[in-house]
Amino acid sequence: MSSTSQKHQNFVGEPMGDKSVKTLAGIGEALGKKLEQKGFDKAYVVLGQFLLLKKDKEMFADWLQDASGANTHQAEQCTKCLKEWCEAFL
Repeated sequence: MSSTSQKHQNFVGEPMGDKSVKTLAGIGEALGKKLEQKGFDKAYVVLGQFLLLKKDKEMFADWLQDASGANTHQAEQCTKCLKEWCEAFL
């Protein structure tokens, strides 16, 4: 089983508030800029997409890859991050 990054732990460990999309695990500067250009500038906007897709991990990962050019590993990191955040705060 893979361990989670410090970025993942930091995100999942507290309310989302107005955090940048770049605070999500798996989303760095380059992917963050691509998402911002498409209107997904805040983590809560990406969470909204995750929820619209009914928390379906595969559909969300596919969407993220299409929207940002994320690779499979990055998409999985972000999906896991949002899933665990939802489990903790929703």
